[in-house]
Amino acid sequence: MLLVLNTGSSSIKLALFRPDLEQVLEGQVAGIGGQARLTLGDAEKHLTAASHAEGIAAILDALEEHGIAAADITAAAHRVVHGGTALTAPTRLDEAAIAAIEANVPLAPLHNPPALAGIRAVTEALPHLPQYASFDTAFHAVQPELATTYAIPESWRAKGLRRYGFHGLSYAGMVTQFGDALPRRLLALHLGAGVSLCAIRDGRSVATSMGYSPLSGPTMATRSGDIDGMAVLRMAEDIGIEATGRVLNKESGLIALGGTSDMRRLLAADSDAARFAVDHFIWSVTHQAGALIADMGGVDAVAFTGGIGENSEDIRQRIMDRLAWLGPLPVHVIPAEEERQIARDAVALIGKEG
Repeated sequence: MLLVLNTGSSSIKLALFRPDLEQVLEGQVAGIGGQARLTLGDAEKHLTAASHAEGIAAILDALEEHGIAAADITAAAHRVVHGGTALTAPTRLDEAAIAAIEANVPLAPLHNPPALAGIRAVTEALPHLPQYASFDTAFHAVQPELATTYAIPESWRAKGLRRYGFHGLSYAGMVTQFGDALPRRLLALHLGAGVSLCAIRDGRSVATSMGYSPLSGPTMATRSGDIDGMAVLRMAEDIGIEATGRVLNKESGLIALGGTSDMRRLLAADSDAARFAVDHFIWSVTHQAGALIADMGGVDAVAFTGGIGENSEDIRQRIMDRLAWLGPLPVHVIPAEEERQIARDAVALIGKEG
């Protein structure tokens, strides 16, 4: 069986798949660093997990209680947010690949270190287990330079300051789910706590709303979305760089405009602030959509995914109302299957290895 892991700074999400991609179990360890909670299937228990290694050990113990021994796990596959320019496709993890993930830590200081911690924790627990990684940035690696280049001095571009794009596993999974029915020019919207749009032409990413980091793009749950660089510098002058990063990533977006990051609560609230927050979200999404449609030279269909995109018919309709000038368009709702996409990537690599 294949163990898929999505490791955060204080959590490990997991899913277990058979080789035919049937999902057997899912769960998570939350609260790593202290009193943690492990959920696996319908079972839940509290434990002490001071490190990711202890979290992985707890997961293996819980799997054994479900009748799945460590020997039944034939490989592990990880979600890694940032592959940079070196890791642009799923890969088997060896010393060189791990070193490349480490080299990209400056590009994703909040995301790559936990992924590395998860990889090392699995190595510690199951040293001979083959491990694989899929990258959120990889789907966008085929974009043209016009779409990825910032107009800044070459010395800064050489340090990796460029547009990368994220949510790539979500978009890759969407393309796979469409199969032969994939529209030639698809406007894809991943709407959740993080929000991005992607212009997909002939199954390939042409442009996307996120850039150097997941901060850019539309209004998000706690991220500001697009903001002028000089405004960021003004904030940094007043409160410092670290505090500015916290404000823009954790204290902005819907929570700043409407008082909560939960779209369901905003839609149910009867207040001017809540209504404005939702209106701003809709405006920012459709504002970005126009540019991406231009990058594709038109659009043949729209697809929604992510927690909001899949579950809020109201938000989908309001977005499509603002895009009514495009004429009638097919609208699809596609389940986000990031863990299954990671499993799919690993199974394909295992098949190539024979």
